[in-house]
Amino acid sequence: MSGWDEGAVFYSDQAQFPRGGPGGDPAADLTRHSALRKFKEFLRGFTGPTGDFPYRESLVHNRDHVTVAIEDLDAFDAELSDKIHKSPADYLPLFETAAAEVLASLRSKVAGETGEMEEPVTGDVQIFLSSKENCLSMRSVGADYMSKLVKIAGIAIAASRVKAKATHVTLICKNCRSVRTVPCRPGLGGAIVPRSCDHVPQPGEEPCPLDPWIAVPDKSKYVDLQTLKLQENPEDVPTGELPRNMLLSVDRHLVQTIVPGTRLTAVGIYSVYQASATQKSAVGVKQPYIRVVGLEQSRDNNSNGPSNFTLDEEMEFKEFAQRPDAYAKLCSMIGPSIYGHSDVKKAIACLLFGGSKKRLPDGVRLRGDIHVLLLGDPSTAKSQFLKFVEKTAPIAVYTSGKGSSAAGLTASVTRDGSSREFYLEGGAMVLADGGVVCIDEFDKMRPEDRVAIHEAMEQQTISIAKAGITTVLNSRTSVLAAANPISGRYDDLKTAQDNIDLQTTILSRFDLIFIVKDIRMYDQDKRIASHIIKVHASGAAASSTSTEASDGENWLKRYIEYCRATCRPRLSEKASEMLQNKYIEIRQKMRQQAHETGRAAAIPITVRQLEAIIRLSESLAKMRLTSVATPEHVEEAFRLFNVSTVDAARSGINEHLNLSPEIANEIKQAEAQIKRRMGIGSHISERRLIDELNRMGMNESIVRRALLIMHQRDEVEYKRERHVIVRKA
Repeated sequence: MSGWDEGAVFYSDQAQFPRGGPGGDPAADLTRHSALRKFKEFLRGFTGPTGDFPYRESLVHNRDHVTVAIEDLDAFDAELSDKIHKSPADYLPLFETAAAEVLASLRSKVAGETGEMEEPVTGDVQIFLSSKENCLSMRSVGADYMSKLVKIAGIAIAASRVKAKATHVTLICKNCRSVRTVPCRPGLGGAIVPRSCDHVPQPGEEPCPLDPWIAVPDKSKYVDLQTLKLQENPEDVPTGELPRNMLLSVDRHLVQTIVPGTRLTAVGIYSVYQASATQKSAVGVKQPYIRVVGLEQSRDNNSNGPSNFTLDEEMEFKEFAQRPDAYAKLCSMIGPSIYGHSDVKKAIACLLFGGSKKRLPDGVRLRGDIHVLLLGDPSTAKSQFLKFVEKTAPIAVYTSGKGSSAAGLTASVTRDGSSREFYLEGGAMVLADGGVVCIDEFDKMRPEDRVAIHEAMEQQTISIAKAGITTVLNSRTSVLAAANPISGRYDDLKTAQDNIDLQTTILSRFDLIFIVKDIRMYDQDKRIASHIIKVHASGAAASSTSTEASDGENWLKRYIEYCRATCRPRLSEKASEMLQNKYIEIRQKMRQQAHETGRAAAIPITVRQLEAIIRLSESLAKMRLTSVATPEHVEEAFRLFNVSTVDAARSGINEHLNLSPEIANEIKQAEAQIKRRMGIGSHISERRLIDELNRMGMNESIVRRALLIMHQRDEVEYKRERHVIVRKA
C-alpha cells in the first residue's frame, strides 16, 4: 500500500456503468450516459421512409406517451436495441428520461402566458414498445427469458380492479423524524427499506433503534396498476391439454384499455414476484409474470372501423359485391365439402353477416344478430356446419350442450387466491361478443342451463347478481344451435311438438328453424355417396367450379368483417309496405288453420318472427354492400322463412289433421280391429300387431296412424322403448 498518500489523482468510473457491472472491456460497453444521449438522438433525429420525423411529431401531439417500433430502433442503432432486448429493466427508464428531456426541449420554444419564453413543466413520458417479431408460445417462456423482452399473444380472460402502486415511498424515522425517499421497483416488486437510520446522534441524544422507518403514504408518489390474466389462444393449445394462463401487469396509460374477452398481443419484461406471504413457499421459488411495456389488440377482434383494410382489398370487395351472382357465390363458399342443404347454407350466410343493430331514442336496443336452429336426424352434417362457422366467423366459440353449464356459458364469479377479492370471468357468450356461439347437442342441455341463454339471445345482455357483484355484461352474439329430435330421429307420424323437445319460449327466439331430414331417395343417395367418396379420395371437395384464389376461407372471413364494419342497411319504403302485408297474410293463414283444426301451431308466428324477417332482409342487403334493403331482399327473406320456420310449424301430423273421408274411415276400421285384438290391460308387440293387420289387407301407415291417435287419446301406451303396446281403456 506504499505511495497511496502521494499527490496523485485517483478516480473511479463505477457511476458510468449500468447496474450489474460492465462485464468486459469498458470501451466496448455502452455506458448509461451515452445510451441516454443515443436515445435522445433517436427520438429527435429518426426519419421515417417518407422523410418525416415520426417520434418527434408524436411526442409533440401526445405529451404523455409515445409508441416506439423496435425495428426502427434496430435500424438506427443495433447495439441499443440489443440492450433493450437483453436488459429492458435497466434501459427503459433511461429511454423514458430521454423522452421527457426531448419533449422539454421541443416545447421550450413555446412562449409563456406573459409573452416571455419560459421552460415548460413536462411530466413523465411513457414509452410503449411494439415489435413485428413472431410471438412466443406461453409454454416455451421459461427461465432462459428471465428479465428479457418477450412477446406473447392470447385472450384476456380476467381483469382486476385498478390499484395504486407507489413509485417512490417517503419514509420517516420514528426517533429523529428525518425523512428520506426510497424508489420502488416497477411492476409487482416492492421497495427495499433500509434497516438503520443514518442520523448521527448528538451527545446525550438517544440513538435511533434498528428498523426505525415508517412509510408515509400521503407523501409518496403513485401510478395506476392493473393485473390481467392472459389465456392461450384456443387454436394454440395442444390436443388434450388445458390452456395455460399468464399474469400480466399493466401500468399508467395502459390501465383499463383491455376488457375481458379481447384478443391481444403483449410485449413485456418477463419477471418474478414473491407470492403472498400467507402461502408458505420456499424463499427461492417465485411466481413469474410479465410486466407489459406494449399492447396491441388483435386485428380480427371487434374492429370499430374499416381502418384495417387496404385500398386494394376494399376495391376487390366492392367489385365482388357488384357481381350479379355474389349471393349465390357466397352461399357456395359456405361448407363447400357439404353436399346439398342449399337453404341451410343461405341461412348460415345470413347469420354470419347479421342484420343492423338499432338504438331507439328512448334507449331500447333492437338486436341485429340472427339465431338459427338446425333440428334433425343424425348424420345430416349439422356439426360440420357448426365447425365451419367456428372457423369462418371473425369471432366464434364452439361448445357442446352436455359439457356446458349456465355459468360456463354466461359468466362466473371467482375469488382471487392472493387478494381474496371476487372478480368476474366471462363465459362463452361473453367471450364471443360480436361473433357467433355454436352450441352442439342443444337438446341434451339441462333445462336450467338453457334458461341462462334466454336473456343473452333476446336482450343481448347477461345480468349477474352474485357474491356482492351486480352487473350487466354485453353478449351481442348470434347463436347457431344443432339439436336432435326427442327419439333421435325425426318421426313424421308425430306432431311437431312431440318431435321438438324445446319450450316455445326458446323456439320463438330463433329466427330460422330448419328441420333437416335424412330422406332415402335413390338418386340423391347416389349423388351424396359419390360426392363423399370423391372428397375422401382426392382430399378436396369435388366441386365442378374452378376454385379461384379469392375463394379462400380467409378471404370470406375478411369479407364478412368488412361488410359488418362498413354497412348498416335499412328497409326501403316499398319493402316496408310489402313486409306489412305479408305478415298480416301469414297471421291470417295461421288463425284460419288454428280455427279449422282447433289447435294452435307448435311454432308460433309472432312479432319476433316479423323482426326476424326484417333482420334477414338487412343481412341479404349487407352481403351486396347496399345501404337499402329492397323488395327483392324481402322476397328472398320470406322464402327462407317459409322453407324453414313455417315449414317446421306445419310439419309432422299437423298436415294430416284435415284427412280425406276415406282415410278417416280406414283409420276408424283399424282402431276397431286393434280393440278387438287387445283386451284392456293386455300387451302385444307392436311389430306383431302391425303384421297381423297387414295380412288382413290394411296399410301399415294407416295402422301406425291409428295407434298414434289412440296414444294421444291415452287409450294405449308404449313400453320397453316403444316395442310393446299396452291397452289402457
